[in-house]
Amino acid sequence: MALTKEEVVKILDDSKIKYEIVEHKPVYTIDEMLECGLPHPEQIAKNLFVRDDKKRKYYLITCLEDKKVNLKEFRKEHETRPLTFASEEDLLDKMGLTRGAVTPLGILANEDRDVIVYIDKDFENKLMGIHPCDNTATVYINTRDVVKLIKRHGNELHFVKM
Repeated sequence: MALTKEEVVKILDDSKIKYEIVEHKPVYTIDEMLECGLPHPEQIAKNLFVRDDKKRKYYLITCLEDKKVNLKEFRKEHETRPLTFASEEDLLDKMGLTRGAVTPLGILANEDRDVIVYIDKDFENKLMGIHPCDNTATVYINTRDVVKLIKRHGNELHFVKM
């Protein structure tokens, strides 16, 4: 079940979560996002949707946009099987998202609650600039509120140093 931007905003409003939303042209990469002249560019999140080599476990890795994620190191540190980027079909199936719209808020559409979330510790107690399940907007929300939503939904979540 995919969530629309409007449904995400309703969830935030119903949960009494403060946020700022900025509409922009559709973007598919971090570079395109940064070219939009968004406020708080230092708080833009990079989101990687990956899976293990057996397609048994799926992970959403969220870090600051300027960080590089080495999947081999990530695998060693978190004792996973070998990791690779998940397909667009997996992304649509697991979180109802399309390429360019990957976001921790997509976890709210993960009905099986089988996507494990890893968030960069550098986001703790800070704003996070993420898509509201739509790549035509960026929503700025405190990371602790994102964590509350994900935990309330029931997915496993870890704060890690990246």
